[in-house]
Amino acid sequence: MIFTETELKGAYIIDTKKIGDDRGFFGRIWCQDEYETHGLKTNIAQSNIGVSSMKGTLRGLHFQKPPHQEVKIIRCSRGAIYDVIVDLRPESATYQKWLAVELNEKNTRMLYVPEGFAQGYMTLTDDTEMYYLTTAVYAPDSAFGIRYNDPSINIEWPLPIASISENDQNWPDYKDSYF
Repeated sequence: MIFTETELKGAYIIDTKKIGDDRGFFGRIWCQDEYETHGLKTNIAQSNIGVSSMKGTLRGLHFQKPPHQEVKIIRCSRGAIYDVIVDLRPESATYQKWLAVELNEKNTRMLYVPEGFAQGYMTLTDDTEMYYLTTAVYAPDSAFGIRYNDPSINIEWPLPIASISENDQNWPDYKDSYF
């Protein structure tokens, strides 16, 4: 695996080191030792998938408040997503900055999202499936979000929104007191 730290400290793009021939390729997407070598958390507590039938579906921006903060490791296994993370750590030099990465079935790229970040995505194709690991079990009382179009964050989404949940439309604007 090839780990590249992003401009948002602690967030990594992880590319698959492909070993291939005319049949295809083999690559690793999880290795506890490699993650630990980069100082990343490896205590996986839950594995999830998200399936969206329609291009332009927007999900997020979600996070879990303490004491259930979580790391997410996200991969798109079918189709393509525009994955967005927002640094919500008040002590961070990149506080309230966002980053977007295209994850798709061809690039096999993953995104490591540290604790203290909100995360969401927009599907770029129909019939998209994303897969993600978390270091904490989902805790409904700690689940929270910020609105996808919060003016203080100002995310540039690549497509018009075709589908979004009522919850995701109605999250409040971000406030420093969430953590």
